[in-house]
Amino acid sequence: MRNPPLSLYVHIPWCVQKCPYCDFNSHGLKSALPEKEYVAHLLDDLAEDAKSIGDRQVDTVFIGGGTPSLFSADAMADIIAGIKARVNLAPDAEITMEANPGTVEAGKFLGFYHAGVNRISVGIQSFQPQHLAVLGRIHNDDQAINAVKQAHSAGLPTFNLDLMHGLPQQSVDNAMADLDKGIALNPYHLSWYQLTIEPNTPFYSRPPDLPDDDILWEIQEQGHKVLEAAGYQQYEISAYAKEGHQCRHNVNYWRFGDYLGIGCGAHGKITDIESGTIKRLVKVKHPRGYMEMSRPYIDTTTMVEEDDIPFEFFMNRFRLLEPCPIDDYSALTGVSISDEVKAALDDAAQKGLLDITPHHWQVTAKGRRYLNTLLSCFV
Repeated sequence: MRNPPLSLYVHIPWCVQKCPYCDFNSHGLKSALPEKEYVAHLLDDLAEDAKSIGDRQVDTVFIGGGTPSLFSADAMADIIAGIKARVNLAPDAEITMEANPGTVEAGKFLGFYHAGVNRISVGIQSFQPQHLAVLGRIHNDDQAINAVKQAHSAGLPTFNLDLMHGLPQQSVDNAMADLDKGIALNPYHLSWYQLTIEPNTPFYSRPPDLPDDDILWEIQEQGHKVLEAAGYQQYEISAYAKEGHQCRHNVNYWRFGDYLGIGCGAHGKITDIESGTIKRLVKVKHPRGYMEMSRPYIDTTTMVEEDDIPFEFFMNRFRLLEPCPIDDYSALTGVSISDEVKAALDDAAQKGLLDITPHHWQVTAKGRRYLNTLLSCFV
């Protein structure tokens, strides 16, 4: 067993308003933003977590939410300086921050860049007013375009656009119009993912009218061709990038890497090679409870059971298009490939979902299309 690469996720939970499709731990802002107080708690939380990792290097940081761009550049500088003071942050660490166009006034990205952020992820989702309204987004087309122009002019070495497809009553042509507009803005990375209806959201209790499966598949097929023609290579089910601009933080998740998670409801995964165990941690979910000094930041700690490891490993690893080295399974999980896992792999191969070589597992094109079917082999 070996220690995998290590990342850090920082959760900022507040939004101007919560979107009806969102199942993330986010809270509509109802009063003044407790920026300084929350930053202090984040760094205290990290100081506690840092005790469990020793001098392990942190390779990437992802500041997500919620809407991190509600915070000031000074707050981001304090967060990043505090991280460097508490953990062994790699000199070339990728530091990503999520931003929504409706919370980014002129020049704000430049301030974030000077604070130490070197990758921005802009949550556009759509450029079209009817879809933005249904999705509960607070920005408009002009604000989205302005945000991308800011990302270019700030000199950021890389940035991402989030775009959704499969939106309520969306046609193929309509989806391609959004994608064409996103590509025309020349981002380095595009996250292009299908809207899904998640439990405990307004969309779950009042489902919108979504396109049927044939339209959804046609959108994906045409969109894939458009993205590749524009120089974007797919490296994960929903992620496309120009050469050298993959999201290193997310790749670490999908390769079954380790990560600390600080902030309200943040999740962490830590490997202990001495005991041969993997544990998952979840922080206190609500901001009020998280910032109470009378309780610890960790809400729950769970050891990953050996029976759960195959699904957890393959659920992450098979999202990537790259081959998976077979040796990684035992090296990163601490368990050998059981007869049950071998049978599941053979079953997936017989169904045409997976190619198996002496050294690698490779998800096929059919496996990418029917990923849930592939993963069900390991449940």
